[in-house]
Amino acid sequence: MILINLLPHREVARKRRREAFQATMFASFLVGLLIAGLIYWWFQTMIEQQQARNAFLQSEIAVLEEQIKEIAGIEQEIAALRARQKAVEDLQADRNLPVHLLSELVQQLPDGVYVTNLKQTNQQIAIQGMAQSNERVSELLRNLSDNTPWLSKPQLVEIVASKVALTPRDERRVFAFNLSFTLKRSSDAAKPAEGGETPPAGN
Repeated sequence: MILINLLPHREVARKRRREAFQATMFASFLVGLLIAGLIYWWFQTMIEQQQARNAFLQSEIAVLEEQIKEIAGIEQEIAALRARQKAVEDLQADRNLPVHLLSELVQQLPDGVYVTNLKQTNQQIAIQGMAQSNERVSELLRNLSDNTPWLSKPQLVEIVASKVALTPRDERRVFAFNLSFTLKRSSDAAKPAEGGETPPAGN
C-alpha cells in the first residue's frame, strides 16, 4: 500500500527551522545578557574594591599628614629649646668677660701707657688714655691685635700730642689717644686655640 503525504511538509519544516532559529537566537541573547551582566558585576566589584583601597589610602594619608604636622611642631619646639639652651650657655660662658677684659688690658698695656676711660657697648670696647710716645700706642695696637685671644680688631680713632705738668717746673710731653677694639665671646675666643694653646675659660 502506498502512503501519500498530502500535508504541506515543506512549510512545516521551514516553520520548525524558524522556531529553532528563534529559540537559538533567544538563548544566545540570554547567554549574551548573562555574560554582559557578569562582566558588569565584575567591573563594579573591581571599582568598589579600588574605591575602598583609595578610601583606605586617603585615611592613612590624612593620619600621616597629622603625624607630620605633630613632628614639625616637635621639631620647632626642639629648635626653640636648643636656642634657649644656647642663650643660657652663652650667658653662662660670658659672665666672666669683664674679668677677661680687665686681665687682658693689664697684660697688653705697654710700660708708659695708662688708661683714663673705658666704655663697653655690647662687644665693642672704647678706651681713652695717655702714652709717653707714639711708639707706645703702636705697641699697644700690636698687642691687642696679635697677643690675645680675647681682644681683636683694634682701631686707633685719635691721637693728640699734649703736655702734662708734673710740677710747676717739670712738664712732660704725652700723647692722648682714643682707640676701640672688639671683645670676643667665650665661644669665639676658643676657636683659634684649637691647634694651639687653649685660652683660660670662665668658670
